[in-house]
Amino acid sequence: MKTNKSFTKRLKVTKSGKIVMRGKGQNHFNAKARRRAQLGRKRMNLLHMKKGDIARFLQ
Repeated sequence: MKTNKSFTKRLKVTKSGKIVMRGKGQNHFNAKARRRAQLGRKRMNLLHMKKGDIARFLQ
């Protein structure tokens, strides 16, 4: 099975081995959002996946 390269580029592996990615919905339409919501979207989110899926995306 091929690795999904477009999704793989959005992931980052931390030093402790956790996989994190950017939150969704933060590219536009942020002017009306509250500041706390804007900053919350900037944080990296921990990604929860099964082990087989993780291996597929990190090849």
